[in-house]
Amino acid sequence: MSLAVKIAEVEFKNPVIMASGTYGNGECYTDLYPIDRLGGISCKGMTIEPRLGNPPPRIAETPSGILNSVGLQNIGVHGFIEKYLPVLKKSDCVIIANVAGAKVEDYAAAAEALDPTDVDMIELNISCPNVKAGGAAWGISKEGAATVTAAVRKATKKPLIVKLTPNVTDITEIAKAVEAEGADALSLINTLLGMRIDIKTRRPILHNNMGGLSGPAVFPVAVRMVRQCFKAVDIPIIGMGGIATWEDAVEIMLAGASAIQMGTAIFTDPYSPLKVIDGLENYLRENGIGELSDIVGKCEEW
Repeated sequence: MSLAVKIAEVEFKNPVIMASGTYGNGECYTDLYPIDRLGGISCKGMTIEPRLGNPPPRIAETPSGILNSVGLQNIGVHGFIEKYLPVLKKSDCVIIANVAGAKVEDYAAAAEALDPTDVDMIELNISCPNVKAGGAAWGISKEGAATVTAAVRKATKKPLIVKLTPNVTDITEIAKAVEAEGADALSLINTLLGMRIDIKTRRPILHNNMGGLSGPAVFPVAVRMVRQCFKAVDIPIIGMGGIATWEDAVEIMLAGASAIQMGTAIFTDPYSPLKVIDGLENYLRENGIGELSDIVGKCEEW
């Protein structure tokens, strides 16, 4: 039996990847278990220049997940390369650099800086506001998503994952647009836009008013969108959005994901990724399946 999967010619020993923004750069969890147990880590989202992020409060609980408006607080691409990457590359898991930007030039500059490094893959966060388009996210239009993807594709030879926002009318249009511009893989879904209001103060709980909803509440949306994209494109998909158990992992892989990312689940149970890995091994054993990749997309629709 094998949990190994391949995304854009990159080998993962198992399909469990830590989602960007939830695992830091691995440093917060090394005292709990070796990060070598994981298939990969998508590092904290980084910009070409350091960012302080949004003012607090920037996290709010919801009945089945959380809202966050952290604002991409990070030490910048060059800080990541100098401080975190040398340590991360000592581990036996795939290292994915998640990059973001307000301008297409920012994305390209970040990718160019990462190109000569030991990073295994680059993941584009196209949910960021496009300052030249009045603040609308790059990923909500096929034109914006394609523009960023094309620019980054020219700036790096690294395998390129594009992370799609669910806050769109037809996610397959975005998926096909970035595939056409050279994306090697997709990851989806990023957070859904949400809001909570304090009924005592009558003000939004988050200082930024709105934030990204993650956690179990968004899982059915993630399964639906992964399935739609699986049928629309030929490149592999990394599924995410509310995955907390091995059963969730199997479900989203049946929908079409070749690997998964976990995020919000580790805030309540930091060992949940290891439980998912163990659960997948048992699933293969109990069902007589030799390769986990054999279940990808095998949902039989009515």
